[in-house]
Amino acid sequence: MADNSKLSIAMLSVHSCPVGQPGGRDTGGMNVYIREMAAALGRRGHRVDIFTRAHDPRDAESEALAPGVRLVHIRAGAVAEMGKLTQFNNLPEFERNLHDFCRRDCAVYDLIHSHYWLSGEVGRKLAAELGVPHVFAFHTVGAAKDALGLGAPEPGLRLITEAEIVNDCRRIMCGTLGEADSVIRYHQGAADKVSVVPCGVDLGLFRPLDKTAARHILGQPEAPTVLYVGRLDKLKGIDRLVEAAALLKNKNCRLLVVGGDEHSRETLARLRLQAEVLGLADRVSFTGATPQSQMPWYYAAADVVAVPSYSETFGMVALEAVACGTPVVSADVGAARDIIKEGISGSVTPDNLPSSLAPALDDWLNRPTVDPEILHCSISDFSWDAVAVRVEAVFESLMVAKEDTEVCLNG
Repeated sequence: MADNSKLSIAMLSVHSCPVGQPGGRDTGGMNVYIREMAAALGRRGHRVDIFTRAHDPRDAESEALAPGVRLVHIRAGAVAEMGKLTQFNNLPEFERNLHDFCRRDCAVYDLIHSHYWLSGEVGRKLAAELGVPHVFAFHTVGAAKDALGLGAPEPGLRLITEAEIVNDCRRIMCGTLGEADSVIRYHQGAADKVSVVPCGVDLGLFRPLDKTAARHILGQPEAPTVLYVGRLDKLKGIDRLVEAAALLKNKNCRLLVVGGDEHSRETLARLRLQAEVLGLADRVSFTGATPQSQMPWYYAAADVVAVPSYSETFGMVALEAVACGTPVVSADVGAARDIIKEGISGSVTPDNLPSSLAPALDDWLNRPTVDPEILHCSISDFSWDAVAVRVEAVFESLMVAKEDTEVCLNG
């Protein structure tokens, strides 16, 4: 493929809209990744259409997200929120309506890039019909999630579907070597298909801001502050962080929790009760999900960000925090060791036990102020534009292989 050739890419995010607000039940790092990666590829001259299921009657069928990037809402079942298994039952309708849109729009694609297993099921069929490569991103591996033993088991339908996707796709995109190892452990047929490309961060948005100003804008007190950002999900270890907060030596320290939506009310009530039982009711505050555009103020207001997860596919919160100049204490999950420079931009603990998290948090709460610009510059290789170059290289290698195959078949 010529270096100046540009691709037309269909990016599938069936179950979750990429413009959803992070921190909800089905919104998080994957949404940010899809939106930002599409925009970065658009800046490089590629054309990207992101297909998602219509879930709000107010949404237009298609809208421009960025130069070269469209978001297309495809009807499949009720135009409302629904569970993942219900969405799976509506995938045939999604596929029919996607094809109908492409015919009306005269859309032609060189490559399909799907995210999560529901999208992968659509992607593998669409790629086969169009005769183009299919690139799949797990974001979470169903079998690996089950192995942790947290929450309800994943439905067998997901595990079967993921195995079929692995068998049919041309490439599997993983954010870390650890994720690649996990994919190969549970899907042996993936060994020759994995490419490792990290996630990115918007270094223009996530940048150092004045701490005093940030606390004033957010109405936060001038007190040592630990910040948690993410879903209120058992997998994220938020309960262990609340317990760690009770072990901190500085009894004036506050824990600020950003995340959760209407689906998190039961968990939120349980966390509030836990904080009360531990004597932290007046030191732990919950703000709910927050627009990404506002998150730099929260990172700036904190003295340290905690990532107490049991598992992470990548760990974009740590990347955003360091970009904002705030040190991170993270369990050894995802890309923590790639993002965090030990002793400079934070610490990586061997596990997420409260007894491990608390001393590390105490250490960073008691350190002299770190120069935020040093932290910001330490992750310059993770800009979305830099990551897009690596994703582009994976895509173009598949196109070269496709052209070579076609030459052989025609010859």
